[in-house]
Amino acid sequence: MSLSSASFGTFRLFTIETGRFLLDGGALFGVVPKTLWSRHFPSDDRNRIPMVVRCLLIHSTETGRLYLVDAGFGHKFDEKFTRIYGIDFPGHTLASSLAEHGFTETDVTDVIFTHMHFDHCGGAIQKDSRDNLSLTFPRAAHWVHREQMDLVRHPNDREKSSFLAENTDPLLDSGMLREIGDRHVYEPGLSIVVVHGHTAGQQLPLLSDGSRQILFGADLIPTTVHLPLAWVMSYDTRPLITFKEKRSVFGRCIREQTLIYLQHDPFHEMIRMDGDPVNPSLAWKGTLNTLNQAL
Repeated sequence: MSLSSASFGTFRLFTIETGRFLLDGGALFGVVPKTLWSRHFPSDDRNRIPMVVRCLLIHSTETGRLYLVDAGFGHKFDEKFTRIYGIDFPGHTLASSLAEHGFTETDVTDVIFTHMHFDHCGGAIQKDSRDNLSLTFPRAAHWVHREQMDLVRHPNDREKSSFLAENTDPLLDSGMLREIGDRHVYEPGLSIVVVHGHTAGQQLPLLSDGSRQILFGADLIPTTVHLPLAWVMSYDTRPLITFKEKRSVFGRCIREQTLIYLQHDPFHEMIRMDGDPVNPSLAWKGTLNTLNQAL
């Protein structure tokens, strides 16, 4: 299956699929009973449901910069890790997705990490046959929110298993890691929304063409099934904060007719929300399966 691309203002956008994996359904939907979430997601005999790791490549025609939002989980895991998470590459890898769009790793000028959990940053570090680690994107600045960086340096007990040293240490040692704050703007038309419920300092890139917007949903809204406000992952470190952030961000998306790019939904790539911005609990409209269809 070919990957989608579309023009959006001064940007050209490209879907990047980096692989697929399985996550425990109970962990993914928290207190929501399986009798409810299983209507939307089939699970295997170990209660795991299918997920994709979908990233976004943004080419600026104004500045020439090539931004990659997140880098997937990479290829450094051992057999046990691969088995636990059911990691597979049935159609695309990070490298093959870039190549399909006519790019290589050395073309990327900026890597924007929404956060540093392994399935979002692992692909930015590669391992050779001698187990030597190096940057996948050697020419790129790598951007992380400062509160997320504090967690990487001093992880809490809840998240330390998600911050893998083989991913974070080479980045910290590279001199290519850049910290940003809440109001950071990468260039006109590319800013961020910062949320803290899933993990502190998760930055969600926000694209604008002057009249329309696209929000990269990351782990604030991993799938369409997480649109109800109370459907919050057990992985979220502060679920009540996630609840409030979803209400605020979803309300804004409805008011401003912002499209949402979904990172982990295996069935849907883009959605448009609709309904009451004051009470956006179940507000979403249709399914825009690809960038091409949405834009």
